[in-house]
Amino acid sequence: MSKQKNATWEEAKKRCRLNQADIQMAKELGMTPKSLLKNIPSHKQQWKVPVKVWIRDLYEKKFGYTIKITSQLPEMRKIEWEKRKSAPKIIDISDEELPF
Repeated sequence: MSKQKNATWEEAKKRCRLNQADIQMAKELGMTPKSLLKNIPSHKQQWKVPVKVWIRDLYEKKFGYTIKITSQLPEMRKIEWEKRKSAPKIIDISDEELPF
């Protein structure tokens, strides 16, 4: 049963273009994947906001804030660290130490 639930949440995440914070907010609001999929706006429903925006608006209205993902992937941290390590270092030399 849990595999089927995860599969439906994964489908909703993919079709509604949600990230993990949006999924968490939707779950805290008591929404189901089916309700998210039903609220995807069609081309004729231009007045309807995307599901991602709709979830954030409802969550902010109910709780007063939204959840944001601040952590980075370990690969991204490693890449940034290597960039900082390989950056040229600036050496401060005073005018008195210059040969000319």
